[in-house]
Amino acid sequence: MTQELSHIDAKGRARMVDVGEKPITLRVCVAQGAVRMAAATLARISDGSLPKGDALSVARLAGIQAAKRTHEWIPLCHAIPLDAVDVALTPDPDGCRVRIEARARAHARTGVEMEALVAVAAAGLALYDMCKAIDREMAIEAVQLVSKSGGKSGDWRRSTDSVDPAEAPTD
Repeated sequence: MTQELSHIDAKGRARMVDVGEKPITLRVCVAQGAVRMAAATLARISDGSLPKGDALSVARLAGIQAAKRTHEWIPLCHAIPLDAVDVALTPDPDGCRVRIEARARAHARTGVEMEALVAVAAAGLALYDMCKAIDREMAIEAVQLVSKSGGKSGDWRRSTDSVDPAEAPTD
């Protein structure tokens, strides 16, 4: 099934969608990702011995801050007054990575998918920045939407068979 792209006008030009007539509803989106790294890097994050300090706290704050400014990152996004943004970073020694999950919540006329995704991306970038002096091989991986609720299209959840079981959402 092919859907029309809402950000393209009849002449094929990019446009900002007019959401003025849409009802305000509760929108909640969850996104996730990970930063894969050397085991020694993960150990230093966990024991707090990085040269720049508490990487997990810095990355969490970067994710929250970025979500609030998503409209400045993504050209056609609306500025949305967010009700809440939560960013969790969880060291995963078995996977040599830090898992990142962001939840964005707003009462709005449009969804908060991009806010959740930007929060994950920014948290991953901040974590990379905090650790790059000791591990330039790190990789930010699997930034993806996990679920959304609210709005005209209703609820959506990523199918479990399309996600690595180690990445499955925990909510």
